[in-house]
Amino acid sequence: MSDVKNPADELEREETRPEGAVDGADEVKAENDAEAVAPPQEEIELPEGANLLQMLIEAQKEAKTNEDGWQRARAEFANYKKRNERERRELFQRAALDTLRSLLPIIDDFDRAFDNVPDEISDDPWIGGVSMIQRKFSALLEQYEVEAIDPTGGPFDPNLHQAIGAEDSDEVESGHVIETLQKGYRAGEQVLRLALVKVAN
Repeated sequence: MSDVKNPADELEREETRPEGAVDGADEVKAENDAEAVAPPQEEIELPEGANLLQMLIEAQKEAKTNEDGWQRARAEFANYKKRNERERRELFQRAALDTLRSLLPIIDDFDRAFDNVPDEISDDPWIGGVSMIQRKFSALLEQYEVEAIDPTGGPFDPNLHQAIGAEDSDEVESGHVIETLQKGYRAGEQVLRLALVKVAN
């Protein structure tokens, strides 16, 4: 038997096929085309008796909790940065003030020297040059807002003054400073050095 198809038989089969019908080969091709167009979707297996609304509410609660935790961590990090910056500034300020404190005896020596300059050399250029050095020290103290404590005539304050003697005085009230033997210094509320004073009885 020959496998060669007769064109007349094929035409007759086409005419007798019901409208819209497809043969087996066409049907398989159509199914394959449909599978190629629509990708397979994964089926989500839900627990038996799962309540979708309840699951959605729980997911929203979890998302809210995660968002709150993230915002809290962000705020804590911002506070850490501020605290770290403040501590760094305070450390720098403390180191600077410690350095200035070590310079105070030198400044005292300059002050004493210029209080006792002989009149005959007061106009000497060398004295003028040394005076410029003293002014630079004073400018350095001003830069860090360090001020001298010279309480002569004022009331004695143990937080700012150190009494190293007491005398009777007709010019100063009792409990007031008669004389400042060594100036004190402070930067804001921080006392770098107490003033050494004599107090009236």
